[in-house]
Amino acid sequence: MARKPGSAPSAQTPAVDHEVIRDLAKLLDETGLTEIEFERDGVSIRVARHGTAPALRARAAEAPLSATAATVPAAAPAAAEATQHPGLVASPMVGTAYLGPAPDARPFVEVGSQVKAGETLIIIEAMKTMNQIPAPRSGTVLQILVEDGQPVEYGEPLMIIE
Repeated sequence: MARKPGSAPSAQTPAVDHEVIRDLAKLLDETGLTEIEFERDGVSIRVARHGTAPALRARAAEAPLSATAATVPAAAPAAAEATQHPGLVASPMVGTAYLGPAPDARPFVEVGSQVKAGETLIIIEAMKTMNQIPAPRSGTVLQILVEDGQPVEYGEPLMIIE
């Protein structure tokens, strides 16, 4: 918690509002953001996350070291190629990607699925709102580039439809 630059210190500086800090931290987790700042009555609170997301660390810890080392170099060129593909479907927002309508339900689409323009491909949860992401064109799903429950950034490749 910091005073606004240029403001004089006072004996009436409010105490740290732990509930606001908890809410901001929860918002970071829900949206996949790495930093958020809030200001009220000349008092600002900044909450930041450094490093990788906990879910990504957990997945890396579960994989054997040799498998992780082998997949990382191969994944980088594939991701670079995906961003250049004409059938790329990119994330229109920051949030958490879900491949199906519920945790135990079948995914909306799978590799090889035929889709029609406007058909739901994936859901992105942002700010506790479930946003259905429609297919921009008809075609066949060639690749799904995200995992269920994975945080995604704006513009991040989700899948390729050809």
